[in-house]
Amino acid sequence: MTGDDYSMAYQVGCAPGPNAAVAMAPGPGGMPVLVVYLDPVNMVIHSASSPAANRDLAGFCRELAREATRLADAIDPAHGPRHLLRDEVSGDA
Repeated sequence: MTGDDYSMAYQVGCAPGPNAAVAMAPGPGGMPVLVVYLDPVNMVIHSASSPAANRDLAGFCRELAREATRLADAIDPAHGPRHLLRDEVSGDA
């Protein structure tokens, strides 16, 4: 394993603790990574160092954002967004 290769495949399930947070942070070589602090479990999501891998990660992050919004709306509908946003792909509201 090299200094920049810290990837690991795993599956985890846990409930976020009271201090859970998410942040974009600089990773190895200055490439941005997504850090998920689940309190107490932390994980880093990053891409391999290639333009194609960066596009794949960007797509994953967009999908993650959409699905996280759907989950938040399902479990706490009273506090959802007050304005409809247009779908980026179809243009539908």
